[in-house]
Amino acid sequence: MSAAAAVVTAAEKVDGFTRKSVRKAARQKRSQGSSQFRSRSSPVEILLLPPLKDAPNAEQHDLFCQKLQQCCVIFDFMDSVSDLKSKEVKRATLNELVDFLTSNRGVLLEQAYPEIVKMITCNIFRTLPPSDNPDFDPEEDEPSLEAAWPHMQLVYEFFLRFLECPDFQPSIAKRFIDQKFVLQLLELFDSEDPRERDFLKTVLHRIYGKFLGLRAFIRKQINNIFLRFIYETDHFNGVAELLEILGSIINGFALPLKAEHKQFLMKVLIPLHTAKGLALFHAQLAYCVVQFLEKDATLTEPVIRGLLKFWPKTVSQKEVMYLGEVEEILDVIEPSQFKKIQEPLFKQIAKCVSNPHFQVAERALYFWNNEYILSLIEDNSEKILPIMFGSLYRISKEHWNPTIVALVYNVLKTLMEMNGSLFDELTASYKAERQREKKKEQEREELWKNLEELQLQRSQALSGSLQINTHNVENAQSSKSSAK
Repeated sequence: MSAAAAVVTAAEKVDGFTRKSVRKAARQKRSQGSSQFRSRSSPVEILLLPPLKDAPNAEQHDLFCQKLQQCCVIFDFMDSVSDLKSKEVKRATLNELVDFLTSNRGVLLEQAYPEIVKMITCNIFRTLPPSDNPDFDPEEDEPSLEAAWPHMQLVYEFFLRFLECPDFQPSIAKRFIDQKFVLQLLELFDSEDPRERDFLKTVLHRIYGKFLGLRAFIRKQINNIFLRFIYETDHFNGVAELLEILGSIINGFALPLKAEHKQFLMKVLIPLHTAKGLALFHAQLAYCVVQFLEKDATLTEPVIRGLLKFWPKTVSQKEVMYLGEVEEILDVIEPSQFKKIQEPLFKQIAKCVSNPHFQVAERALYFWNNEYILSLIEDNSEKILPIMFGSLYRISKEHWNPTIVALVYNVLKTLMEMNGSLFDELTASYKAERQREKKKEQEREELWKNLEELQLQRSQALSGSLQINTHNVENAQSSKSSAK
């Protein structure tokens, strides 16, 4: 081991911040790593073919296929000085192919489909490298970028133009874009490069729209990816992008919802809330859940109870996210469904309001700024006020944060205006309960005081009896000595 490495190791042992900084620097050095390149023994030179626009119509198709075959050659982008000319020829050719497909009609002949899919497959499908950083934090760490992106970006552009082309025929393409192809495409969603995942999201959405026969398969495989993520790996980079696609898919579900869709909601989407990296995809996840509830209001109760089941106990950031999602659900809830979940839900909200972490308490109190939620609370004030009152009243006297205290006073004022007679009853009841608690506390303290005094008396009595016994023994011993 080198001296520098030894110094780093020593620093790591002493200072956690140093350890993190060193790891981050090392990751940044490796951030251009690529799994794209397949090593070659000798350099390959690509010749520049004539432009497609200048070719006669009879030769255009053959030239188009030749250019596709040229673009199947893969280059090493880790070596910045090798094959510079050929890399530039391939980049220009890919650009030309994109423009040709975009600006021309009638160029997608049946014979071109296998060549197009082969070129796409050669360029984008590969085994992804293991992550350099298992504890990747998107807010602090730089993602590992694909070194071959200058070419791959154009391949993805071409793939999109291919799928969106007016001449595109799914009946022909389905022979090449099949379940195996889709499976490989889904595996690429674990790429650390956000640019690639963004393209993949659009590509998969287009495939879902064009190939009706693949829809059920795509949903099933996304389901499998999520289950593996929840219960096995706890790591998958493309969860947010897949959820974004699902949001659009759910929006298009026909009514009544199939049992498989409801099962996906309860067995996959709700458990996804337990993920350690929830912050990375919570917005997309909440959107999917709300889409389901807008489709079928009867799912509201099981969804709310599922969220309450998985409610975080120690992570305040996740609690804030859960509260935000609950508010989105309450925005679309039907009054009849609200009655079913109001009691368990507001018991949890009362706990959140009492939370010493001010952001959690603040987010819960913001519910009273939502007019629709306020109207639901007003319609069910006889049930909700007794649940919330004790926590609100206690916080108004005890919470450390003045902002929270001010918000609580506003909520209490709103509740008083909502149902004044019930508010007065609860106030009197709360004060009476507090008096009883104080009385019990005093009685408890007096009892302990009496017990301590009794213990002291017993100790003194025991000490006195021991002294008398000792004195008697000494007298007896002295009497025996005199008799002798």
